[in-house]
Amino acid sequence: MTTIPEEMEDRIKAVMDIMRVPPDEKIDLEKDYDPGFTGKWMKKKEAKETLVRGIRLLAEMQNKLYAQDQYALLIVLQALDAAGKDSTIKHVMSGINPQGVDVHSFKTPSGEELDHDYLWRNFKALPARGRIGIFNRSYYEEVLVVRVHPEFLASQKLPPILKDKHIWKRRFEEINNFEKYLVDNGIIVLKFFLYVSKEKQRERFLERALLPEKNWKFSTADMKERARWDEYIAAYEDMFNHTSTEWAPWYVVPADHKWFTRLAVAAVIYNTMDKLNLTYPVVSEQQKQALLAAKEELENESGDPDDKAVRKARAKTAASRKKK
Repeated sequence: MTTIPEEMEDRIKAVMDIMRVPPDEKIDLEKDYDPGFTGKWMKKKEAKETLVRGIRLLAEMQNKLYAQDQYALLIVLQALDAAGKDSTIKHVMSGINPQGVDVHSFKTPSGEELDHDYLWRNFKALPARGRIGIFNRSYYEEVLVVRVHPEFLASQKLPPILKDKHIWKRRFEEINNFEKYLVDNGIIVLKFFLYVSKEKQRERFLERALLPEKNWKFSTADMKERARWDEYIAAYEDMFNHTSTEWAPWYVVPADHKWFTRLAVAAVIYNTMDKLNLTYPVVSEQQKQALLAAKEELENESGDPDDKAVRKARAKTAASRKKK
């Protein structure tokens, strides 16, 4: 099994403590968190090498997650534009079996979705046991974008009496209860906010405007949202202060340096899955006897004492045991 040195694990845990939003505490996003943070004890080259090992570990853990078939992992990614959500998903999940991961991007609600409660479409997309689900934007848009744009709330088919000044507090409570319900049923919730600075966003927007291969990423709507930067920061702060819980804490991930962002996200996922004590199912004595009988039959099938398939299978088994 691939392992991470103990010293590196200590560093990763230190980063997690820095990023975690303490439950029941009020935070000031711009004062308490640095979007350019990378840690003095970790350099870019070292971080990339650690990420490679971490991706191997995640692949092994995913295999156990699927085989055990008891837990599911829900990863929620929120960010301001150009923070790197898509590239984070691409790099962190690069070594994981795509058959075990589902990615959902939640856009503007459809007519059908508006005819249901705001969590309805998210319920439908929850990962099954043994799987990893990624929400690229999520139900948190309902206390972020909808809050910054009151016209979106006006278009929702809620009774007028429910569109009062207490709606955000109610939604925070509803989301907390929803996530508690998920965790109590074996769906572990990991929430990341990729925190990019306004200046770094400006730089990445300029790249999109100047580089032909990135022109497709540019949207005039992004510029309109950038003009509401302070409103979004205020909405995010209020959201963190009300929805970072013991069972589903928020992690504010510095996003000005993508190499660090990817390692930090992978580190949190790794540590979370490691605590689940994931194992392969125990084979019963009856199954063991059946396996031994099948092994003997397969080894003797060709009648060749120097069977090539047998040699290759034994060599792979020995190599696998040596890794462990």
